[in-house]
Amino acid sequence: MIIPLLRLTNHQEHNLPIFSKSLILISNNHSFISLMSENLDAKDKLLLAALQHNARLSNASLAEKANLSDTPCLRRVKRLQETGVISGYHAALDRTQVNLSILVYAFIKLSENTAAAAQLFEQHVESEDQVISCSVISGSYDYLLEIVAKDLPSYEQFAKHQLGACKVISGIESTIVLKQTFAKRILPIR
Repeated sequence: MIIPLLRLTNHQEHNLPIFSKSLILISNNHSFISLMSENLDAKDKLLLAALQHNARLSNASLAEKANLSDTPCLRRVKRLQETGVISGYHAALDRTQVNLSILVYAFIKLSENTAAAAQLFEQHVESEDQVISCSVISGSYDYLLEIVAKDLPSYEQFAKHQLGACKVISGIESTIVLKQTFAKRILPIR
């Protein structure tokens, strides 16, 4: 259920941050409250852009880039983290430098179109370290997996034994990336 923030009368007693055009998302079981921003202001966008380029910036450097003092900058970044706009901080690795030279896109077809089959499949592939992304897709396949491997024999082994162990998979079509010309990790925030 989504409630406009303006209708929440006791937001201060819950210590919820207020910002423009916000919504409160309450889960069906009311076990958590999450704030979602419809519009990020210019300062938020500056902070996000700077953090995408270098997540190791000090708060002082970040505040300077956004023309803020340290405390308001820290508050904004904390709010962006708490609301899920910033979902984490990661080191970007060159997969070829860590002996993962093969990148595969695998199109997966499930044997049945049920919630139980989808849940079983998603739990199965989430536990596999070589699967670095899993997306539900439209079209003749149900999922698209992004998989890394040391070499072609190790991918073949993974496809036959790890993916093959999932009983709800009825088909796998693999596309091996010959050369990746670029991979953007920075979102175009405007």
